Amino acid sequence: MLDTPQAVLEALRENHDRTHGLHRTVTAEELVEAAEQVDEPGKPELLVTALLELMTAYEFTGEHRKSPVVFARLLKLWDTVPDSFSPYEAHQVFWRFKWVATSLIQVPEVPLATLDGWIDRMRERYEAAGHGMQPVAAMRFHVAAHTGTGVADAHDLWVTRPRTELSDCEACETRHLAWHRMSSGDDEAALDSWRPVLEGAQSCSEEPQMSQARALLPLLRTGRTDEARSHHLTGYRRVRGNTGMQEEVGLHLEFCALSRNEGRGLEILAENRALFETTGAPLNHLEFLTGVEALLARLAEDGHADTVVAGPPGRTWTAGTLLAHVRAEADGLATAFDARNGTTAVGERRRARLARRPVLDEPLPLGLRTSVTPGTPGTAPLPVPAPAAATQPPADFAELVREARRLAAEGHPSDERLWTRIDERLADGSATHDDRLGPEELLLAELAEQRATLHRTADDGDRFVAELERADELFSGLGMPWHALSVRARALAWGTEEHPDGQDGRAGRPDGAGAGAADDAAATSAGVAALREETERLKAEVPLTGEDPAAGETAAATAAGHDVGRERALRYLIVLNSLAYIAFQEAARHGREPEAAAQARFEESAGLLRAEAGRLAAPHQVAIARQYAADLAGRRGDFALAESELRAALRDIDAAGRPWRGSRPRCLLAQFLLGRGEPGEAAELLHQAIADAVRHDDTDFPFAPTYVLLGHATSHLGDGAGAVRHLSEAAARFDQAGEPGEATETRLQLADVLARSGRQADAVAVLESVLSDEAVAAPDERLTAQARLTLARGLRDLEEFLPAAEEFLRLAEAVAGWEDDREVHTLVAAEAAVTLAMAERHDAAAAAYERALASHAEAPNPPQVLNMVREFARLALLFRGDEGIDTALEHLTRADAILAAAEDVDAFPHWYEKGLIHYRRARVLADAQRFPEALAEAEAAVAAHDQGGEPGEAPRAEAVRIAALIEANGLDRPSDAVVRLTAAIARCRAAGLTEAVEILDALRQEYLAR
Repeated sequence: MLDTPQAVLEALRENHDRTHGLHRTVTAEELVEAAEQVDEPGKPELLVTALLELMTAYEFTGEHRKSPVVFARLLKLWDTVPDSFSPYEAHQVFWRFKWVATSLIQVPEVPLATLDGWIDRMRERYEAAGHGMQPVAAMRFHVAAHTGTGVADAHDLWVTRPRTELSDCEACETRHLAWHRMSSGDDEAALDSWRPVLEGAQSCSEEPQMSQARALLPLLRTGRTDEARSHHLTGYRRVRGNTGMQEEVGLHLEFCALSRNEGRGLEILAENRALFETTGAPLNHLEFLTGVEALLARLAEDGHADTVVAGPPGRTWTAGTLLAHVRAEADGLATAFDARNGTTAVGERRRARLARRPVLDEPLPLGLRTSVTPGTPGTAPLPVPAPAAATQPPADFAELVREARRLAAEGHPSDERLWTRIDERLADGSATHDDRLGPEELLLAELAEQRATLHRTADDGDRFVAELERADELFSGLGMPWHALSVRARALAWGTEEHPDGQDGRAGRPDGAGAGAADDAAATSAGVAALREETERLKAEVPLTGEDPAAGETAAATAAGHDVGRERALRYLIVLNSLAYIAFQEAARHGREPEAAAQARFEESAGLLRAEAGRLAAPHQVAIARQYAADLAGRRGDFALAESELRAALRDIDAAGRPWRGSRPRCLLAQFLLGRGEPGEAAELLHQAIADAVRHDDTDFPFAPTYVLLGHATSHLGDGAGAVRHLSEAAARFDQAGEPGEATETRLQLADVLARSGRQADAVAVLESVLSDEAVAAPDERLTAQARLTLARGLRDLEEFLPAAEEFLRLAEAVAGWEDDREVHTLVAAEAAVTLAMAERHDAAAAAYERALASHAEAPNPPQVLNMVREFARLALLFRGDEGIDTALEHLTRADAILAAAEDVDAFPHWYEKGLIHYRRARVLADAQRFPEALAEAEAAVAAHDQGGEPGEAPRAEAVRIAALIEANGLDRPSDAVVRLTAAIARCRAAGLTEAVEILDALRQEYLAR
């Protein structure tokens, strides 16, 4: 019941701690009424507090229409009963003159004369109270910037006045200065001004999130895309669903349109649907609607006007219908503001935003999982950028076929686009067969081979084999037995199994390696025997010299610029390649220790391919044989041989004049070099592999796994930004390829890199996208659980304790059925307990604490439970002060017992845990002013860490620091502390602990100065 002043005051305190939103605002309104009822006559002290709380609620939820009314009541009280205001509240009266001015700008129905009059009144009040005029000048600048009149003069008057105690905080003033510079067309100067906020040196309740949203456009325009990605990830989390941050949400939507991430924009739109009905701050609402319109206009322009999107509740919207609705509402608001202001500034700014075109040619990878359908634009980068040297396919059909045949004979990957175009033109009737190209059956056979390539890339083994069987039939009918035999060999070698890591992976290429071998070993053996027998027969009956060519052979050879003998030789080598690949698959199935017979069969087949390719001047096929050998050598741990073979393969490729063949061996070599701890050369190889694949239009190249490797390489090189860029690219490509498990694994790696780079908020944004309700979680439940654990820890590191605790509780539910990994239950319960305690949910924390101890009794996890108990000891002091000392010591006694019970467990460092218990007890006893006991515990911590060798040096140094503090300050023995610190400094210097040396030496110098 709110029937006493104390009850109302407690309710005000409780409401003040709530997150801004409807609940807090409604409660604040109710508390104003309650305060009026319980205040003493003539002393409206509670009413003053309640009105200030209500005005705060309105300010931070975007209710700018209501805020001036509340302030009018406050100002009347200030004029009549100033003694009812505390010093803080008196200061707030003058501070909130600025809030009212801002609110009046927001509402187009308020005449400009009223706004100017309010600022005059503010100036008079400030002068009468002896306050400086800089805040008044700032308000006049904001009005000028809004109306577009006298901006330069108002800016100069503002920035040349000294700051006062009533000036906006430094972070907010930085935002206004930077925004002015950006609006003046100087992106670089704006970003330079923003640096203190964006780098974290300046902050407040509204910053950095407001500046992060505004900096997105200049960051994109100046090419600083890594920073733009980061500020979008972290900044959007801070404004998501916040009714007081409508403008910032609109800027993030605009960023999605300009960075070609329309799919991400649609997700943001769905998450902020309530903002369509939040109209208490019309100017901010206009900025939100303009951001929505920028996104929807991009969708409509790209042909997606019929895409279903989230709009105002109550009906179903498409991009087109919502665009019309938003445009009409926003146009009306802009017109109202310009009419009020007597200028066109608001409308012009809106039109300028809508006229902006995407800054990037391809979507900027954000590292986020997007839940929209694959057909939505901007959900991921294109699979392969068009090569710089790409040209339009010949318009003449005969020329188109001849060019495709020429490229196919060279094994050039760009032939795929041409064959696809040929197939399309025949299918749509825009071309018919030309007799100049030879028999029609030849072209049909070639197209069947090409379709087989596409089916194999799509892992459709049945259709792959079916197309090759069709090609076999057609080639046989044309009297082209070598061609027919080569497609039968490919069907046997690559018709059913998956790609092994590191092999060439070019299914369907006349000179390429692909993936898979027949499942049935007996059938495969019989097939191999038949291929060998047919090969020997053809060598005798249809010699590689090209005698007695068939009509199809003549046409194919003529188109490729080769003689018939050369065509037969290339097909013969495809047969040998297929046989070598089958033998490779058999040997690879045995892992590190292949059977001697399987290894011998591989060496025989690969040796024959290498020898014959050398004899027939086809070094690219020699390179393929080397790649098989390198892969097997790597699997059995012979990395020296693997590296030697791959480097030789790259030389063979250079000799062949087929640089597009080098991408895959470079990737495999980079893997080996990464494993050997040589990330520098590995990164160079991967960069070149990607560049060559793009340059030569290799659409079958495994871009996503290669970007993952490149991310690892750059991370090991200390290039965190590069690692984030490459892993983000990889995740987006896995998404587009329909591989959610790989995408999730990549995002977990990305989050780890971000966290290790000190960008915990970015990491949390990535993990939230992985686990969002809309997104499909990882197929592997353990992978999903790992993501949730990492997210919960990240939220806790960001001091978002309640959301972190909620994630731990979700994790507990997810792992409840894991009977084979019970210690995970203990881990989750322990971490949940600590997090709930940090969130000051003490009853829930105590329950989780007991659950963790009970789980530990069944499934021991000593390090996790010990950490929980120590943290509860620390938090007992933090929240309860001296009253928590006995409780803290009880927790530490329990920690001693847990550690003693785990004496026989070898899975964790006992010395470390023992040292931490002594260290925490020392701090508790010091707080209790039991200094002799505290010093003994600190020295026990030092002794425990002594047992840890090199890993124990850093925690030992911290224990020494605490011992010195107790000795000098608690026991008044600074000289003894100096001796202790001098020895520790020398030890830390020898261990290379530079930071510890600096900290201990600073303390030593302080004590020497006493």
